[in-house]
This record gives sequence, structure tokens and C-alpha cells, in this order.
Amino acid sequence: MNFVFGRSFRSIRWALIALLSLASVLQAQSGGGESDVRIVLTGDSLVNQRLSTSTDPAGVALFRIIQQSDAAFTNFETLIHSYAFPAAAESGGAYASAPTWLPSELKWAGFNLLSTANNHSYDFGERGLLSTLKALDDAGFAHAGTGINLAFARAPGYVETPKGRFSLVAVTSTFSSASIAGEQRPDLIGRPGVNPLRFTTTYTVNQELFDALLKVSALAEHGGAGEERRGRSARSSVRIGGLQFCVGDGQGVHTQLNKNDLEGLIASVRNARRESEWVIVSSHTHESGDRQENPPEFLIQAAHAAIDAGADVFVAHGPHILRGIEIYKNKPIFYSLGNFIFENETMLFQPAESYNDLGLPANSTTADYYDARSANDTRGFPANKSVWESSIAEVSFHTDHTLNKVVLTPISLGYKEPRSRRGRPRLAGPEQSKQTIEHLAKLSAQYGTTISEQNGRGMITGEEKTR
Repeated sequence: MNFVFGRSFRSIRWALIALLSLASVLQAQSGGGESDVRIVLTGDSLVNQRLSTSTDPAGVALFRIIQQSDAAFTNFETLIHSYAFPAAAESGGAYASAPTWLPSELKWAGFNLLSTANNHSYDFGERGLLSTLKALDDAGFAHAGTGINLAFARAPGYVETPKGRFSLVAVTSTFSSASIAGEQRPDLIGRPGVNPLRFTTTYTVNQELFDALLKVSALAEHGGAGEERRGRSARSSVRIGGLQFCVGDGQGVHTQLNKNDLEGLIASVRNARRESEWVIVSSHTHESGDRQENPPEFLIQAAHAAIDAGADVFVAHGPHILRGIEIYKNKPIFYSLGNFIFENETMLFQPAESYNDLGLPANSTTADYYDARSANDTRGFPANKSVWESSIAEVSFHTDHTLNKVVLTPISLGYKEPRSRRGRPRLAGPEQSKQTIEHLAKLSAQYGTTISEQNGRGMITGEEKTR
């Protein structure tokens, strides 16, 4: 009897939390005019289970926010197929797969814009990618970031709504070498794949270390130091084993965008700007700056370039944790919204390579694989609390494209819950909401962005000082 009462009490408690949370969101939204445009943005979605069957009040209230938006985005970080295709030789981690009925669940959830460009896009090779694109096309989804060649991968995806036509341009900086989409030529068809956002990394070192590296380079290339002595005064950079070094004051790591990929991104955004009312740009980026919670230089460069070219919003994802928010020229940049749905431990099958890498016998099951990979939840994603605490963002614009406000709604993905339940999002409780908003405020302060807390939500107003 006490057990039943306890469960009933918890259900009532969560129902009250959900109702209060939804009420606060609706109150926050009421500051804008009825004609304001609302865009909901989420991070990575790796989905394997049905979303519509849950009656959890905190989950129902969360999806209600998405369903009431004009446009709703997520990074679709999986593949739709029936395991009819062989796994690729290289994957983005665990080999991603999702049931064929999944598009109907994404429709129920309220999403209408999907990025398909990420490190899992080629887990099952070309056929797995094309199977996914067909499933999304058949379901009527607007998607971007992958295609039958580079032109298609770069092309915006469009969705028509009562508030106008929305477009999505998507890139990824994290991918396998085989997954890059190829250009079409008059004499040769292109290659299916992702829209890449490549970059170079340069390590700045002092003169003493640089001289030593020059000597190593000369020995490797010429078998002696004579070339090093002759070229030393003229050279300011050297490449060794795929790593680029330059001489300078102090030490540091710097990244720079690939010129062709940057030009391709700008061209796609300018095209979308002329073909739609609202433009969203997405980047899947695992790479970090001086620490994991900071974005790399090249991502900041890409975000600014996209907005300069006409984007209304830039949203990144990939590191599975939250990063800061910048307001640039009165447009929001989300350097990572972390995870939204993270069911990466309930995929039905994994290829032999996955088991072999962990030294598991041939008769092992997927449950054995997931247990071994995380050492029974003591390492990796299951042991990292920050992976399971995130936020969604609601961006509202006035019809003249000026920013009204950004509302940040903290979510929980069930840290330490059983594998069959964790990864499913729901509104966070009061304590986690407070911590998440404070964390985002700290991460965003470096960009001059102020986030205030209102009824368990983070708020950025359109009057926010912009860079």
C-alpha cells in the first residue's frame, strides 16, 4: 500500500512540475506579439524507442513546447534502415540505426527541420545514408546536410508554414574520411555523403622548439640537417606527420576553416536567404577550443560568416554537452545545445568489429557490448552527468527579423536510470533547472551574453548587447 501511495505521490508531483513549467513557458512567450515567429532548437537526437507512448507529464509538457512552435529543429544523428546493408569499415562510435517507423514519431514530436550531417551519417555506408534520406523524403521532412553529391548535401532544406518558408543549411566538421560528399562533374557523377566543414589546426610554438621541429623535418625529408640550416631563416611553419607548426610568441592551438567549405557554406546561406523568409544553419562539431566547454575557433568563424551571409540562427551540437550562447548582430548563436534524445544503448545490432574491439566472444549480445563499452556504466557517456542534462532553446523573432527573446528550457535525460529509460527527455526539476541556467550563464558571459532566470527558465532579451 505504501509503495502504491509512493508511486501515486511521485506521479502527482511530476504532473504539478510539468504544469507549472508549461505555464511559465507560456507566460514567458506572452511578452511577444501574436505575429512573432517561434523557432525551437534542440541538440543531438539518437532515437530508438517510441516517443508518443510515454505518459510522463514532464515529457508530455516538453514535447508540447516543440509541437506549438512554427519551426522545430533537431540533429538527426542516426540512420533508418532494416540492417540490409553492411556496416562501414569506420563508424562515428557505436554504429547508429533506427527503426523504419521512426519518422512518424518525429512528426508526433513536432519536428519539421532535420540535419542529417554528422559523424554517424555513413555508419552503414552509402546505402544506409540513401535509405535514411528516402525514409525522410517519404515522410515529408525538410532535411539538409547530406545528399547524392556535394551539391545536394550543400543545398538548403525547406519547409512551408503559416509563418512563412523556413530553410535549413547543415554542415559537419566531424566525419569519417569516406563520408564526404563528392562534386558532380560533366564526365563523372558525384559521391553521396555529408556536407563537410573542414579545417586545419596549427600549433604555435616558441623559436627553440620550432628549430628542433625544423631539424626533425629535415632529417625525415632529406636525411640530414643541411636543408634545415639553409631554410631555417626563411621558414615560419613546418608540417610533420600531418601536424602543422608555426613559430610565434608563446604556445597555442589555432584552427582555420577550409576555404572551399567556407565559400560553399556562404553560398548556401545566401541562396537560402533569397528563397525563404527564415534561415537556420546547423553544424555538428565535436571539436573544442582551449577546453571542452569552449567551441573551436573555426566554429566561431563559421557561425559569424553564416550570419553575415543572412542566417537568422546558428545552432551547433556534437560534443554532447552544453556550450555558451552568443548574440552576434542581434542573431543568436548556440555553440552547443548538447543532447536532446540520447538512446545510443538500445540499438538492435552492432557489427563484428564493435565486439572485436572490446575483446568479446562471437556469441556476445548487444547488451554484453553496451555493458563492456561503459564498464557497467562506470565510464564513458553513462558515467558523465553533464551528458544527461541539457536545454532546448525557443527563439522568437519579430516579423521584421529583429530578435525578441530566447527562452532556455532545461531538460533531463535520466542520468543513472536504467538503459531502457535513460536518454528520453523531460522537463528538468527545479534544482537541475537552476544549475543548468547558471551553467549556461557562466559559459555565455565570455561572449557578453546575459542570461537571467525566470520561473526556472533562462531568458535572453532582444535588447541584449551584441558583438
